[in-house]
Amino acid sequence: MSFWSALFGRRSGAAAAKISDPVEYKGYVIRAAPYKNNGAYQTAGTIEREIGGVRKEHRFIRADAYASYGDALSFTLNKARQIIDLQGDRIFD
Repeated sequence: MSFWSALFGRRSGAAAAKISDPVEYKGYVIRAAPYKNNGAYQTAGTIEREIGGVRKEHRFIRADAYASYGDALSFTLNKARQIIDLQGDRIFD
């Protein structure tokens, strides 16, 4: 399922994502957007950064799912931090 399909609920069994407030981390902005899919919350979000005056965005979805929105939100933010730590600006290539 694509991230945008999940956000706008185009697939049965998936509810629109509730996007979190932005979280800054090492110059990046993380927006967690776990969405309900078949009774569990799917890990999803965006990582943004301005590079050379241009706003770049990386969307991600992971297979991890959680029973509560709070758990999914926490894991999504941690996963985004891990992506930033491991890949840095390469996520925008």
